[in-house]
Amino acid sequence: MFPTPAQAEQLLREAEALNPGGWAAHSRFVAQAARAIAGHHPDLDPVRAYVLGLLHDIGRRTGPNQDRHILDGHDFLLSLGSPDAARIALTHSFPVADLATLQGEWDGTAQEWARLSELLTAAQITEEDRLLQLCDALALADGFCTVQERLVDVTLRYGFNAATPHKWRAMLKLKADFDVKCERNVYSLLPGLVERLTQ
Repeated sequence: MFPTPAQAEQLLREAEALNPGGWAAHSRFVAQAARAIAGHHPDLDPVRAYVLGLLHDIGRRTGPNQDRHILDGHDFLLSLGSPDAARIALTHSFPVADLATLQGEWDGTAQEWARLSELLTAAQITEEDRLLQLCDALALADGFCTVQERLVDVTLRYGFNAATPHKWRAMLKLKADFDVKCERNVYSLLPGLVERLTQ
């Protein structure tokens, strides 16, 4: 079962009621960015991209939480019979498929950490995964942003470790790759971003 946009929005509203916060607004901006970019990509479906954007952080429903939301989102969506959405909940934080690139303290158990590692190792990364990894870095709670702004935002909240530069380089490469696939700077597809940057 792949959720419709209306079903995904309902799931997001329910999750937001359980754990209010800026993460839900961020998710809606991620969804808008994913739909816009997918609409100019030769191999992606804008409707699927929008749904995946709405649901990528759905594990926040169990919060307040930190990186534990990755596993919680995966498990919740899998329980609903949505393996593709579950995979995105898992992979959206990993432009480099390495747990060392997570920033901050793990807020789950050691057993959950081991299971997260197993799931990440087994995940088959698709162009949809890559799109959502990029779009997660194009949205704050109050609107669209550059990849660099988002990387700084995450680092200020969760800290910097030895693997962080590797993750940053991977994120910048993702943006460059999607620019090529979409035959334009993807920032130009995000309403208001270029105007904000050039004011």
